[in-house]
Amino acid sequence: VTSPGGNTVYTMKGKSGDKFDFKAPRGGMYKFCFHNPYGAPETVSFYIHVGHIPNEHNLAKDEHLDPINVKIAELKEALESVTAEQKYLKARDARHRHTNESTRRRVMFYTMAEYAAFMAASALQVIYIRRLFSKNVGYNRV
Repeated sequence: VTSPGGNTVYTMKGKSGDKFDFKAPRGGMYKFCFHNPYGAPETVSFYIHVGHIPNEHNLAKDEHLDPINVKIAELKEALESVTAEQKYLKARDARHRHTNESTRRRVMFYTMAEYAAFMAASALQVIYIRRLFSKNVGYNRV
């Protein structure tokens, strides 16, 4: 994550399925860069929440602003955080479900191929043993 001034605000390398948060030092346009050095196709999903949690130092005096409004703003931010966490977990669940289905399909394919190979080997053994003991073939084979 790069700030509007070109400074790196946050860096994360070699991780997947992770989440992070940071406080922007100033307002403006921030850049997010995703890089895949391996060349394998990857899916990137992300959710950006821009929020503001007021603390009591930055607010007006108590006579101007009721403390209940501060708590309401904090609860709003907490609720948005829970919503973002639910979206993240739903996307993660879908990704894991896709991986499980893909693995299940491959296991079923390899199992069926293994059964077919066993059946073919058994059939060839039966044919070979019948030819070995058939009356048409001389006794010098056994």
